[in-house]
Amino acid sequence: MIGMAESPDICPTLRYADAKAAITLLTEAFGFTATAVYEGEDGRVMHAELAHGNGMVMLGSSGTGSEFDKRMAGGGPTGVYVRVPDVDEHHARAVAHGVEIVMPPTDQEYGARDYMALDAEGNVWSFGTYAPGAAAG
Repeated sequence: MIGMAESPDICPTLRYADAKAAITLLTEAFGFTATAVYEGEDGRVMHAELAHGNGMVMLGSSGTGSEFDKRMAGGGPTGVYVRVPDVDEHHARAVAHGVEIVMPPTDQEYGARDYMALDAEGNVWSFGTYAPGAAAG
């Protein structure tokens, strides 16, 4: 749990052309701690978790071809992941308010359930059950 009382409920999620350089900068220059870094067969960072205090950012390489990566390419300048206890209930509320859904609630291979939506500025908002840092240790 990286020294936190609980995993954070909100985690900014970023894409970088050179994610390895971003991890180096964030850890060395800004004092983040890399708690998880997963690379694909091609060496690109598929997913990384960097903690700072009681917060965390998640990041990865651009150009992976995932739905999130595709949406970030044409979306706003950032993405944010928010942990919610009931993804389907949260999704229904978003739909009822006319939010543009870009990925419906989906069970992921790693055990989480999540969905993605766009805000009025094109920023990608992901809501799900994944608890960053919970698998560490």
